[in-house]
Amino acid sequence: MTAKEFDLLYFLYSHKGQVFTKDQLYDNVWGHDHITDTKNLTSFIRKLRKKIEPDPDNPQYILTVWGVGYKFNEEKP
Repeated sequence: MTAKEFDLLYFLYSHKGQVFTKDQLYDNVWGHDHITDTKNLTSFIRKLRKKIEPDPDNPQYILTVWGVGYKFNEEKP
């Protein structure tokens, strides 16, 4: 796992159940001087899911909240 993947996972895990927009994730994980590229964040999420999810195509931990962003599932799968 890369350092930035870990930072993203740690941030989401530390705020279980809270939904974050892509901009909020960029601000909190990459900092305010980032260049927003939603494809980049999507790629990070996909890589994380491949590393932590039993079935990355049906995630239990890092969930997409359609139209909003992402959250770490606070309920036990």
